[in-house]
Amino acid sequence: MPQITVTLAEGRTPEQIRTLQHEVHEAVLRSIDTRPEYIRVVVHEVPATHWSTGDTTLAEMRATAIAMEETTPTSAKELS
Repeated sequence: MPQITVTLAEGRTPEQIRTLQHEVHEAVLRSIDTRPEYIRVVVHEVPATHWSTGDTTLAEMRATAIAMEETTPTSAKELS
């Protein structure tokens, strides 16, 4: 019985999570010889404040990105 665990930062819609589960299920079904009812897909959503990279949480990274976007002149935004 294959069990696949996916860990994501929270913030996806239920529809996005369901699509992910379906696509992972289909990928496993295509990749290995098993029955569909044996495939388990578990999605763990982690709060952005509980996930860090390089000692910076995802929430902090997002806040920094938003602050930088707000302080970027309009002409510079148009170039990107």
